[in-house]
Amino acid sequence: MEQVYTTVSPSVVNVQVLSYQGTALGSGFVWDAQGHIITNHHVVSGARKITVTFSDGTIADAKLVGSDPNSDLAVLQVDVPSGKLQPVQLADSSQVRVGQLAIAIGNPFGLQGTMTVGIISGLNRELPVGSQFSQNTTYTIPDIIQTDASINPGNSGGVLVDAQGRVIGVTSAIESPVNANAGIGFVIPSAIVQKVAPALIQYGHYDHPWLGINGTMLTPDLVQVMKLQPGQNGVLVVDVTPNSPAQKAGLHGSTHYSNLNGQSMRFGGDVIVAVDDQRVYSFGDLLAYFFNNTQAGQTVKLTVLRQGQQCTIDVTLGVLPTLPGQ
Repeated sequence: MEQVYTTVSPSVVNVQVLSYQGTALGSGFVWDAQGHIITNHHVVSGARKITVTFSDGTIADAKLVGSDPNSDLAVLQVDVPSGKLQPVQLADSSQVRVGQLAIAIGNPFGLQGTMTVGIISGLNRELPVGSQFSQNTTYTIPDIIQTDASINPGNSGGVLVDAQGRVIGVTSAIESPVNANAGIGFVIPSAIVQKVAPALIQYGHYDHPWLGINGTMLTPDLVQVMKLQPGQNGVLVVDVTPNSPAQKAGLHGSTHYSNLNGQSMRFGGDVIVAVDDQRVYSFGDLLAYFFNNTQAGQTVKLTVLRQGQQCTIDVTLGVLPTLPGQ
């Protein structure tokens, strides 16, 4: 553990942000020898001045290179001597397993260079972000890693590493009734960082592929009320966003209502059972497939159940829109 800290802590920085609303603290880490620093979008959103402090006390002004609200990642750049820059090594987050050791290093409550230890508590979680296209539609980040390593405000943008000191992902959020560690922390996996960070460095933004639906996993109750085959899996399309690729391709949303277990539920829309012949069982499966295997402008084949009959629909994915100010 001492060796992991000695190796990784010089790569982790304190990020101080001055905005028109006040000041904020977060964490970040050295990405490359060109002075690029990775942190969270929500740490630097609205910043008018950003300062980075290295583990040895070196302080440098940072400029924002690019930011992506829909992966909650941002890239900064600092101009410091090359000897100050120790880029991290990345782990393959697709190989992470529940139960393995997890080590967080960051700056909780501004306490620079704090290390906490836990395990990987869960995989394939979904983390909502603030991008809303209609009253009922929220974008979520797929493949989120859950850990019980202590994460608190100020850890955002820091690292979660494995026993070899390789970065599993970026500590981003917590689930807590008191805005402090309750044993449930959420981490953006390194696979997402590897896709998004180079685009932010080169273009300043990342174009997420966009279908344009709000949906939910089929439940036995929905299967019964829609008179589908028992055990049917898939994603029920609840809403189709106006002027989205889904609407242009003719996907149908749910227009019927039923009272299930005391709750009003919508049903009757298309049920997506596969994308490019890859089965999907939940909305998270759908999100993860699009993020990991597609790009904006690509045409995908959806296998759909419509009123119990299977059909295929070709959809050309668009670019996920963002709201003004994001």
